[in-house]
Amino acid sequence: MIPIPKIWLITGASSGFGRSMAELLLKKGDIVVATLRTPEALSDLSAQYPPDKLLVVKLDVTKKADVTAAFAKAQEVFGRIDVVFNNAGQIVLGEVESLSEESARQLLEVNFWGAAHVSREAVRFFREVNKPIGGRLLQVSSRLGLVGGPASAYYSASKFALEGLSESLSKELDPAWNIKVTIIEPGPFRTKLVAENVQIEPQHPAYAHPSSPSSQFRKYATSSAVDGDADKAVAAIEKIVHIDNPPVRLPLHKKTVASAKEKALSILEDVDNYGAWSEDLYFN
Repeated sequence: MIPIPKIWLITGASSGFGRSMAELLLKKGDIVVATLRTPEALSDLSAQYPPDKLLVVKLDVTKKADVTAAFAKAQEVFGRIDVVFNNAGQIVLGEVESLSEESARQLLEVNFWGAAHVSREAVRFFREVNKPIGGRLLQVSSRLGLVGGPASAYYSASKFALEGLSESLSKELDPAWNIKVTIIEPGPFRTKLVAENVQIEPQHPAYAHPSSPSSQFRKYATSSAVDGDADKAVAAIEKIVHIDNPPVRLPLHKKTVASAKEKALSILEDVDNYGAWSEDLYFN
């Protein structure tokens, strides 16, 4: 029996995981609604695939009207969306004292509010447009959405916020809607986003010593030591949509797996050591 192609809407399809996922799905025979701020970046793919396989839509996720219009276009052309790959984002490196408020707010505007706009519209679409109802929402977070790190505080904050939104959303959904949310937590993968599109803020002099944690991370983040293969990562992510009961979180990369274990143990240790402080804090 030939499987029925899934219809995917991908945000941030111009590069990184978005571009890699679009290429993988098209090769597999799925249908892709590729959204991005610069549609000409996918002109090579548009030349390879017909419009009934690849629909390219201009979208700035920070603009709610753009988000609504992109979903409406997908409905007009294909009638439904099976999977939303909520991937659009940016990386800004800089310490808390290094980043300007303007840069920090713009980062949150894209990574949190942009992703929130897409999440709201995805849930509405899965529930009210799809027949039968249901769908998969894949939220691209980061290892730094699970643990904080030097020279990335605001980026980490944007991903922590997305994880909180996504985990809460997953608990709000009526099971009858058949909507599944999975938070993807990639570690260091070599993508165009890191290699070319990362924004690096000037370093505050107080942190400029070469051996400081933030200096070391700045050096590592844009180096060839970043060993994750983005094409292999999206192949693993794609498997999630074929699982009936997918995990709430999917840690991807040995560094994310190690960080998750370390944080879980640290939390348990703190609970064991200080849990008793909560015993006598209630009205009699």
